[in-house]
Amino acid sequence: MNRATAERAALVALLRQSDLSWSDAAHDVQEAGSALGVLGRVVGRADTLFPDTRSVDALVEAAAGDLAAWEAGGITVRAFFDDDHPTQLRDVREMPPLLFTRGDLRPDLRAIAVVGSREASDRGLEIAGSVATSLARRDVTVVSGLAKGIDTAAHEAALAAGGRTVAVIGTGIRRHYPATNRALQEHIAEVGLVISQFWPDAAPTRQSFPMRNAVMSGYAAATVVIEAGERSGARVQARLALQHGRPVVLTGQVMRHDWARSFADRPGVHVARGTAELVEAVDAILDRVPAAAELEGFPEFASL
Repeated sequence: MNRATAERAALVALLRQSDLSWSDAAHDVQEAGSALGVLGRVVGRADTLFPDTRSVDALVEAAAGDLAAWEAGGITVRAFFDDDHPTQLRDVREMPPLLFTRGDLRPDLRAIAVVGSREASDRGLEIAGSVATSLARRDVTVVSGLAKGIDTAAHEAALAAGGRTVAVIGTGIRRHYPATNRALQEHIAEVGLVISQFWPDAAPTRQSFPMRNAVMSGYAAATVVIEAGERSGARVQARLALQHGRPVVLTGQVMRHDWARSFADRPGVHVARGTAELVEAVDAILDRVPAAAELEGFPEFASL
């Protein structure tokens, strides 16, 4: 196998080690400039009471076999050091070391997350559809989480307008959650992009959805919150977006909640009363989005 495939396989093998967190693994690989090098340090140690007899070569070969099987099944797997890993995710603390994708993986710097409550009101669904349609017609990628409610309305409206939409999901990419969105997920995989940071068959968990929100925030240039209660994942995403240095746009619909009013005066938060104000705020945000070449990469992997 070539060096790039070996490094990617080594990262897969490294992430499977139960005593190493994914974030620590990514940090160690970034520092060392080689997943193979870090894997060699983690396994095969002979200086312990019970030496680790696993072979690095065997672990890499097994991981490479899994990578080939995933790719044969239509799943693209990219490590954080690959050239086509989304550049905008590299500057967020929750950067996923691996991304599993189906569809058209491309630079999406003009991307806006449209999120909100699963139990959305009719007015919230209407606003989400109107916002997503306006963004799609302006060649802005609409990003959402494929949940029922606001997310579904945003994805469907973007598709109906002939625009690009990206679904960042909280399960493995071979799962469909909720089951009612199976057809929508498959359609997005055909004409847009579905992204997961979890192993392909991973089930949903309480932790996986906030993790998904962090990746959605990092992927998008800004987050628009349509409608979200005090315990909504969209509220979590708004907080994460500000931590990531990403602007947040709150609609008048969400301002009825205490959490949204407490966010309104924070730097980077825009309150939009109506679709026209919202699109104007998004345009101003996108005018400040840097070109891909301006974002920091990982030059230590450039020769792979």
